[in-house]
Amino acid sequence: MQFGIELVPNEPVFKIASYVKLAEDNGFTHAWITDHYNNRELYSTLSVLCLATGRIRIGAGVTNPYTRNVAVTASGICSVNELSGGRAMLGIGPGDKATFDALGISREKPLERIRETVDVLRGFMTGKTVTYEGNQVKISGAGLSFRPGGAGGRIPVYIGAQGPKMLELAGMIGDGVLINGSHPSDFISAVPLIRKGIDARDAGDHDGAGAADDFDIAAYTCFSIDKNPEKARAAAVPVVAFIAAGAPDALLEKHGISASDRDAVAGYLKEGRFSDLKDIVTDRMIEAFSIAGDRDACIERINELEDCGVTRIIAGSPIGPDKEKSIKLIGDIIRSYGRAP
Repeated sequence: MQFGIELVPNEPVFKIASYVKLAEDNGFTHAWITDHYNNRELYSTLSVLCLATGRIRIGAGVTNPYTRNVAVTASGICSVNELSGGRAMLGIGPGDKATFDALGISREKPLERIRETVDVLRGFMTGKTVTYEGNQVKISGAGLSFRPGGAGGRIPVYIGAQGPKMLELAGMIGDGVLINGSHPSDFISAVPLIRKGIDARDAGDHDGAGAADDFDIAAYTCFSIDKNPEKARAAAVPVVAFIAAGAPDALLEKHGISASDRDAVAGYLKEGRFSDLKDIVTDRMIEAFSIAGDRDACIERINELEDCGVTRIIAGSPIGPDKEKSIKLIGDIIRSYGRAP
């Protein structure tokens, strides 16, 4: 099991860098920065992280193929790889439809778009001049003018996936998968679909991904840890509220959550009643959509996820009621797994 951190750059970039440096010092092996137009820009943030750290891998987690042209993404992540001495990772997924609607961007055929984008990205990232005539992506004799690999060579590509078809595609074309999930049931159903994709790759149906034996299944979790379990759970409430409000009926049914409870949470969010969320986000929602509690509770859930085939835990928002203290507490867990000095 390896441990990573996910941070939203909604704070000053140098503050984000201090969190990532603290994570590095506490044994985290990778850090992911989200890509949303309303926060600090992804690649400028990643560049600062490259210069503030020396060992931890740095990732775009996740970008999408709609707001950025594939060549721009390739240039950005290859620049990060060069700056970091070969520590870059790329996470790419279909993106958030609500965001695209707000920006007037049409999200068409996401499965095909991801497949074609990754094909083209690997061409750019291996120094090729690319000509590609896909249904969604078209490139005519384009390439990067610098050596893409930097000091570290190949950049692993992780697919952000939730639905069955995207999970299977991730197994087929990715070096790993990033799944927004914190509960074992999310992975019990997902892992067989990923394995189906990996089997197709082994059968020769797709080229370009790394070795199947090295494929990473990463739980991109809502994580909140504190010595006081109630404080940890309280800190998770706003994030859990947003997850619950957007959950489809099938996911709610799997976790024993009613659609009416989901709709009530969505109503509070729409009305801006954030301080009242604690009264309507249920314990069952926190259990389903987060890893939240003290050290022992978090370790118990991590062990359950490992048993389901998860190879990486990514501690995402909110991390805890105090990010710095929470990062250190996760560091204690990492040391218990023998993953840190």
